[in-house]
This record gives sequence, C-alpha cells and structure tokens, in this order.
Amino acid sequence: MQEGNTSFSDWLKIGLQYPLPQHAITRAVHWLARVENPAVKNWLIRRFIRHFDVDMSEAVQPDSYTYPCFNAFFTRALRDDVRPIASGTKALACPVDGCVSQAGEINQGHIFQAKGRNFSVLELLAGSTALANTFASGEFATLYLSPRNYHRIHMPLDGSLRHMLYVPGRLFSVNPPATRTVPNLFARNERVAAIFDTAAGPMGVVMVGALNVGSIETLWAGEITPPRRNQARTWKYQDSEVTLKKGAELGRFNMGSTVILLFSRRRIRWTADLEPSAIVRMGQAIGSLI
Repeated sequence: MQEGNTSFSDWLKIGLQYPLPQHAITRAVHWLARVENPAVKNWLIRRFIRHFDVDMSEAVQPDSYTYPCFNAFFTRALRDDVRPIASGTKALACPVDGCVSQAGEINQGHIFQAKGRNFSVLELLAGSTALANTFASGEFATLYLSPRNYHRIHMPLDGSLRHMLYVPGRLFSVNPPATRTVPNLFARNERVAAIFDTAAGPMGVVMVGALNVGSIETLWAGEITPPRRNQARTWKYQDSEVTLKKGAELGRFNMGSTVILLFSRRRIRWTADLEPSAIVRMGQAIGSLI
C-alpha cells in the first residue's frame, strides 16, 4: 500500500493552497452552487458535464436543465438499478463512488496516509480517547471522491447512530497530490464523523471536507457545515433514535472529498481487490464480517 514519492509538481500544486483563504473561497463556491438564475446554473452544469464526462443516464432525472441550481445537480440521485447493494448479512457495502486511497490495518492507533505519512485516530476523532481506543488496531479504508463522482454517502451495514462529531479545520484539497504532500491531511481538514453500532461492532464513517466543499450534511441533522465553528462539537443519540439500513443514504458532499471507514479489531475483512487506486462503486462488496 504505497504511494509514489512526492514530486516537485505535487509541492507546487498543494503548496500554493497554504496561504489561500480556503474558507472564504469555499463560502463563495457554496453561494455560487446555489444560484438559481437559469443562465448561470445551466452554464455551470453544462460545462461540468462536458469537462468531467458525467454520465447523466444513471441519474433519476437525466435532464440537466431541470435542476434548480448547480448543487441540486451535483448531489443528484441515481436510479436504484445502477447501484445494486451487496446482498447477504455479512457483506460490507461500499458507501460511495470513488477510488481507494488506502485500506488496511490501523497500526498502534495510526492510519497510513501515503508513503512516509500517517495520522492518528485520536486526532481524527477530535481527541476523544474513548472513541479512538474503540478503533485501535482495527481496520480502515480511505475512499476519495473526485468531482465527477456521485456524491451521496450510504450505509455499509445496518446501523444505529451513537455519536456524531464536528471537527473544525483547514480545507486543503484531498486529491492524491495532497495526500502525498500535506502532513496529517485528514486529521487537519474540517470533518464530520458518525459512529454507529452495527453487526460488526462500532463503525465510524468520517466525512472529510476539502477546498470547495461548501457543505457536509447528514440525513438526521441536515447541513452541519456551513456555518463553520471554531470548536469541535459532539452529539449523542439514544437507542433506535437514528437507525439506517445497509445502502440507505446517510449524508452528502458538495464537491469532491473523502470518506474514511473505521472498524474495531478482528470484526471485518476487506476484499483482496481493495487496493490503492482501485475504482469502487457505491453498493459493491468491499469486505465481509468475520
């Protein structure tokens, strides 16, 4: 599970983001993505479809002109038949369309980011020792969503929500050059983490923000960000207060970003093909319960 060495090109692309007003840029994108003027939103949507070669035949609404704003198009629903959910009680369904950044074991509380770089589960989960210990020596999978991907996030397993965390932070890009370049990238960017009880024990779904990600929202709480806060925040949930089936939508992004899955030790096993750069689709089997 190794990435290539960091290149001068990587440093140039990502180094320029350090002085940028990342949150101001992202607020502007958030506003632009919700403009309902037909000339503006149709121009944005047409350009995006052409540039990223988006397959609109998979969408519930394939006519791009019917979306009231760019964000509605970007977070469009897909037809049920194009993303079948992995069957069987032990099958672990992929939560998103995207590609694998990394997957494997959590080593002494640290997650492999890229060659020469790791970050801690404790930092990722806002310093919560109890939650971090839950996943110590467990399993993780980091899944990157590019702008062209479907941007709704779904449940890998049936689960009942126990905790939700909001953690403020920077908004660096989360593309491959950034993972090779920015130390502690995923524990440094703004993020929302949802912790569920499942048949595989505790499961963490961490939704990591990025430059131009103007919104992270969940099914049960709506839009978590914006507004942006300066302090971490925690929500706790009672039994059956929020219960979701495998394959059910749990949240969504605006623009591209990353989802990190966390499981406890010896509870799940990833499939052999879940390797860096592998393309994944929401619903496909990416692992199984042990």
